[in-house]
Amino acid sequence: MRIDTALRQARERLAVSPSADLDAQILLCHVLERPRSYLFTWPERTLNEEQQQRFESLLIRREAGEPVAFLTGQREFFGHNFLVTADTLIPRPDTETLVELALQLGPAGPARVVDLGTGTGAIGLSLALERPQWQVTLTDLSAAALSVAESNARQLAARVTLQQGSWLQGCDGPFDLIVSNPPYIDPTDHHLQEGDVRFEPRSALVADQRGLADLATIINQASTRLVAGGWLLLEHGYQQGGEVRALMEADGFDAVRTERDLGGNERVTLGRKLTVDS
Repeated sequence: MRIDTALRQARERLAVSPSADLDAQILLCHVLERPRSYLFTWPERTLNEEQQQRFESLLIRREAGEPVAFLTGQREFFGHNFLVTADTLIPRPDTETLVELALQLGPAGPARVVDLGTGTGAIGLSLALERPQWQVTLTDLSAAALSVAESNARQLAARVTLQQGSWLQGCDGPFDLIVSNPPYIDPTDHHLQEGDVRFEPRSALVADQRGLADLATIINQASTRLVAGGWLLLEHGYQQGGEVRALMEADGFDAVRTERDLGGNERVTLGRKLTVDS
């Protein structure tokens, strides 16, 4: 089968996906172990029998809704390819807003930074690669997720510290920056039955108290683990900005504000500790 024929048939089969064309291209590139440009440079080249079988297997799984990132085992984030498994949340473009803000607000020189609930390590590793002078710690309660983050750190040659634990428990601090993309979806949210999230670990998605429980815990713990002038940055749901701001202000954070993501939705709330709580 020719490459252009394989792509056309795949697009037709994946038509229910809003990204059918891209999905087909990514999966075929994965099978061929070639960049996307190869598909358009050599559309007349043919797939051998093994490649056709592998492509067919991936298409069947994608038709069942399995995320492309889990099928290929990787996802690009902030200019780097990250290993992704079913033990981790899939890094999303909107989370790059959190990384960009952290880079803007963090010290120009050495700093102590912690990424809570790191998953693949996408946030913390991106910061470590952009600011090699920063001392970055990645934490996660899941040993399996932390293993993925360790593999990504090794693959990207990023120097970080990995620590298993729940949020800031066991983290001495103080930190100049605390960042996190914690679970923030209400357990009753119907979106949990749609799209990629059906296949992602529930523990990385949902939180009690209408999705606010883990956000509230991190804010409370962070209030005593930041240096004077240190920043806390949290990703959250697009309708949670007001509640997260209120939680930060109640715990004594200053200059609290919410920034919008690429789609114009409130996505990251940040606050600064002007004094150190004991």
